[in-house]
Amino acid sequence: MKHFKLPDLGEGLQEAEIVEWHVQAGDTVKADQLLVSVETAKAIVDIPAPYDGVVVKTFGAPGDILHVGEPLLAYEGEAEDSGTVVGRLEGGGEAAQADRFFIGAAPSTREHLAPRATPAVRQLAGRLKVRLEDLQGSGPDGLITRADVETAAQGGAAPFDGEKLRGVRRSMALNMARAHAEVVPVTLFGDADLQRWAEPRDPLVRLALAIAAAVRAEPGVNSWFDGQRLLLKRHETLDLGIAVDTPDGLFVPVLRDVGNRSAEDLKAGMARLRADVQARSIPPQEMMGATFTLSNYGTLFGRYASPVVVPPQVAILGAGGIRREPVAGGNEVEVHPILPLSLTFDHRVITGGEAARFLKALVTELEKA
Repeated sequence: MKHFKLPDLGEGLQEAEIVEWHVQAGDTVKADQLLVSVETAKAIVDIPAPYDGVVVKTFGAPGDILHVGEPLLAYEGEAEDSGTVVGRLEGGGEAAQADRFFIGAAPSTREHLAPRATPAVRQLAGRLKVRLEDLQGSGPDGLITRADVETAAQGGAAPFDGEKLRGVRRSMALNMARAHAEVVPVTLFGDADLQRWAEPRDPLVRLALAIAAAVRAEPGVNSWFDGQRLLLKRHETLDLGIAVDTPDGLFVPVLRDVGNRSAEDLKAGMARLRADVQARSIPPQEMMGATFTLSNYGTLFGRYASPVVVPPQVAILGAGGIRREPVAGGNEVEVHPILPLSLTFDHRVITGGEAARFLKALVTELEKA
């Protein structure tokens, strides 16, 4: 009997929620047959069988959350276990064996030395000052889960009952907490006068192109920052994350290489991404790798905001609702469409001057005919 573990689902995705099992104990499966659908912070992902076999046992029910490398199911087959192995050092001998660690399953020679937990759970336990040695794991085969650690940190019992955050909303809660703990945010506000625009207006495409122009003027805002190692990576192209509000939570699909695409191509790309998000059919890779984010909350309500910078990005632009406002023009007062803008930047790596120059370049580009 072999265990098939939750595979690596892509950049930054360390856990997934079981949505639906497509097999059950006793079923005979073929390689590439659909086993289970899981929901990540990015999308719903279908996981196929790695090889032929007979299902012996499934781990977890719909709604349960598993970490990468934790067992998904046990079954009898002809191939070796294809579960995710992380951190294995190359080389042989006893020294190499002693330096191996596995996600979801420790080598049998070390099971008596340390409690079984994934690296992500061990890291959480370290932050919350919880001793894994004192816990009894509630996961498959005694694996210590995130819930075990969180419960122990709260003194053994949850303070109140309520609805457990799942999927996208759970990921948002974790990402926002991380951003609050790491980023030093400052927000700069400004307005763009859109009087010169021809009708009909297409603000989202114009915003994307204006951001690309402003990045060329002040490229530092189009960067990633590793606060642990104090490393800054500046990007050659602008991959723009565009926040999309849905009943399931906030999704941020990525529009690639914005600065080298036409307005028509960008408009079609935005429509495709939005449709895929609404249908929950967007591939996970389409939600990864944004170098800068646009939050167009003004389509719903609001003028100014303090959008949250999510590491490793260093800046995010918020666009409020366009309003017609009185503007002084010479000796007369005219009414113009005004677009309010809010730029939040990570002051650890972006100076106030850099942010101001970026926002000025953005406004200048938006105010062109």
